[in-house]
Amino acid sequence: MEIKEIQNEIVSEFALFDDWMERYEYIIELGKSLPIIDAKFKTEDNIITGCQSKVWVHAEQEDDKIVFTADSDAILTKGIIAILIRAFSNQNAAAILEADTNFIDEIGLKEHLSPTRANGLVSMVKQIKMYALAFSAKN
Repeated sequence: MEIKEIQNEIVSEFALFDDWMERYEYIIELGKSLPIIDAKFKTEDNIITGCQSKVWVHAEQEDDKIVFTADSDAILTKGIIAILIRAFSNQNAAAILEADTNFIDEIGLKEHLSPTRANGLVSMVKQIKMYALAFSAKN
């Protein structure tokens, strides 16, 4: 599935909820379903700077796709990174670099986060794009 299709799916899912308390609960549920990052990747090198809580993101290339794994020590943040992983994992580097992130605004995520969490979200997206850039440079 292409990134835009996944993003549209996420937007549709969030549209099912009437209020932000339900959406927060959904984000937390998504965090619980995040595949566990291998403990050996929970290193300083994989920590996202600019986040209030600790967030680790690891990327590996499998064939021509980049596969992301992540974790966070904060339950809501874990849900946020789960959304991003769902949108960008198992895609090729060029698709990740070209993809927009408008779906984040469409679901209203940034405006419903504290300023520090919103900054963390921007840092997470930036890191995912940086991984894609690094892998595209290798190929």
